Amino acid sequence: MSQNNNPMWKSRMGFILAATGSAIGLGNVWKFPYIAGENGGGAFVLVYLLCIAAIGLPIMMAEVLLGRRTRQSPMRAYATLAKQAGASRFWAPVGVIGATASFLVMTFYAVVAGWTLAYVFEVGRGAFAGATAQQVGEHFGHFVSNPWVLAFWTTLLMWSALAVQSLGVNKGIERAVRIMMPGMLVMILGLVGYAAVEGEFAQATTFLFQPDFSKLSANGVLIALGHAFFTLGVAGGIMLIFGAYLPEGVSIARTAVAVAVADTLIALLAGMAIFPLVFANGLEPSSGPGLIFTTLPIAFGSMPLGTLIGTLFFVMLSMAAFTTLVSIVEAYVAWLVERGWGRRKATFSVGLVAWILSFGTVFSFNVWSEPNIFGMTFFDAVDHLATNIMLPLSAILITIFVGWVLKPAITTDELAMREDAISYKAWLWSIRVIAPVAIIVVFLHAIGVF
Repeated sequence: MSQNNNPMWKSRMGFILAATGSAIGLGNVWKFPYIAGENGGGAFVLVYLLCIAAIGLPIMMAEVLLGRRTRQSPMRAYATLAKQAGASRFWAPVGVIGATASFLVMTFYAVVAGWTLAYVFEVGRGAFAGATAQQVGEHFGHFVSNPWVLAFWTTLLMWSALAVQSLGVNKGIERAVRIMMPGMLVMILGLVGYAAVEGEFAQATTFLFQPDFSKLSANGVLIALGHAFFTLGVAGGIMLIFGAYLPEGVSIARTAVAVAVADTLIALLAGMAIFPLVFANGLEPSSGPGLIFTTLPIAFGSMPLGTLIGTLFFVMLSMAAFTTLVSIVEAYVAWLVERGWGRRKATFSVGLVAWILSFGTVFSFNVWSEPNIFGMTFFDAVDHLATNIMLPLSAILITIFVGWVLKPAITTDELAMREDAISYKAWLWSIRVIAPVAIIVVFLHAIGVF
């Protein structure tokens, strides 16, 4: 992909919306509230914010500068820059690791995203009106036990996202996020407003923003560190290829900060929309992964306008998932385009393989529910490989490559910073020392070393 024929975002805002849309997804609206609830609220949130600033943001800047410097897919970018730096050819496959991890994530992410779309209709038809906790739990269990129903919703959402992506960077990805991101923000602000009126808003804000470190364990710190790293969508090749589409003259630092702030804001707003309803109904904030699909429907079923508000909530959640799906395999699509494939052929070919593999996750909740891959289901095995091994490995290699292999002349040029500037020294210190050490700790924790 040469610089002459490389597609470009129409504006800095196009990049911000696309990058934020890719980063914002189920991790922000589904996972962040429940892991914050499981780990004591305010103290966890504070650690999470610090980790975003000290680790997630610097790595995002590193990936974007790699993309813009080379105007190539992750599969070629590292080889190009390693050659320029006179470094080993060992670095060439680094981009493949991250891009493959994102590809694997799509195979199960689309399945869970399909649940959110299905629940738009389940809540909308009043399935949970007046339902007890047991009834809501049984409803969800029945839903995931039907492989054909899960396959339908997975297929519908995945191929809709692929159709948008096949239209190209500007007419597909950028146009979609320009429409969906503002709409999603309006919806979540409306949900926060509803929660402020009908829920225990004061109790929820105290829970989220008043740190109580006695409720935060060492394990909670590691979870906050890991989530801060993964929620920005770094190390999976997405930010690198988005950087390849970033016009010259656009500040990488300011743009990355805007993405990090927007991503974090959505996560916090999600908590402010969810926890007031949880507390108002006497439910547990530490409900775990079932917070969205089993706990919240109980609240929606018993509150004024609950069916309407619940439907809007799942519309917003499915939109968040969709903005991630339209770009999660862009690195592989761009690589095939570099090799002479048409964009539509490249998109649907990559998508077809991901769709076939997604059935492994679909069946993991029903016909293949018995662990059979090293004691794990297909879904658990793919999730563990992609998120606990490949993404951390990719991130560690990125920090070493950018911090120690690339010449400062390249990084200062792309970041538009002087080598003696405090901002550059702080970024370099994080990339060289803080980020890799933190990621190694998360990695060792994820694989069970401690």
